[in-house]
Amino acid sequence: MTLLTLENMKTDIGQYSVLHDVSFSVPEGGVFVLLGRNGAGKTTTLRSIMGLWKPSPGSVRFRGDDITDLHTADIARKGIAYVPENMGIFGTLSVAENLILATAKGQFDQNRLDRVQVLFPALKTFWTKQAWSLSGGQKQMLAVARAIIEPRALILIDEPTKGLAPSIVAAMAEAFSEIAETTTILLVEQNFSFARQIGRDMAVIEDGRIVHTGSMADFVADKALQSRLLSLSA
Repeated sequence: MTLLTLENMKTDIGQYSVLHDVSFSVPEGGVFVLLGRNGAGKTTTLRSIMGLWKPSPGSVRFRGDDITDLHTADIARKGIAYVPENMGIFGTLSVAENLILATAKGQFDQNRLDRVQVLFPALKTFWTKQAWSLSGGQKQMLAVARAIIEPRALILIDEPTKGLAPSIVAAMAEAFSEIAETTTILLVEQNFSFARQIGRDMAVIEDGRIVHTGSMADFVADKALQSRLLSLSA
C-alpha cells in the first residue's frame, strides 16, 4: 500500500531551481532511503514534503490526500514527523521537557514513553539533564524520540548518522529497524553502509532529479550502478 506519493515536484529556493520534476512513491511500512551526493536535493525534498518550502508545480499526496498546500503544522497533524539534520531539539531544556513539548497534550502516554526509553536507554539515564550537555549521538536519539513520542504514520529523518561514532550508528540502526515495524521511515542518508542495513526500498536523486528507484537489495547487488550513481567503490 502506498503511503506517500510525490508527483512532478519542482521546488525553487529564491532564484535557484533545486528540484526538477521529482516523482516517487513510499510504500507503507519499513524504511525508504533517499540517496544522493551532497547538494543533490535530498533535504529540499524532505522540506518540500513538510511544507517548509512549497513545490510549484507538482503535488505531495499522503494516504491519498493532497497535502501540497497545507501548512507545516497541519501536515504534522496528519501524522508526519520531521527530524531535520540540525536535530531541532531545545538545548536549554531537559530531555524530559523536550519530549513533553513533542506530545499533543503536554503529558506522556506511558506505553509510548516506555518504548522510547527501551529504544534509547541513554535518554532515561539523562532524563533531567539539559539537552545541550548530551553527546552528539544522544542528541540524535532525543531528536528521533521526539518524533515517535506520539503515534506517527511517517517520519522523515535527515542524515541521522552524520558525525556519529560507529557504535552509536550501530545502535541507531537497531532502533530504526524496530521503529519501522510500526512506523514508516523516509530516510535521507549518505552513509551507505548504514542505509543498506535498514533500507527496504530506495531512490537516488541527482541534480534535483530522481535517476533511480527500486529495492535496496537489488541496488546493493549492483556494484556498477552504485559506482555510477553514488561514486561508491565497485
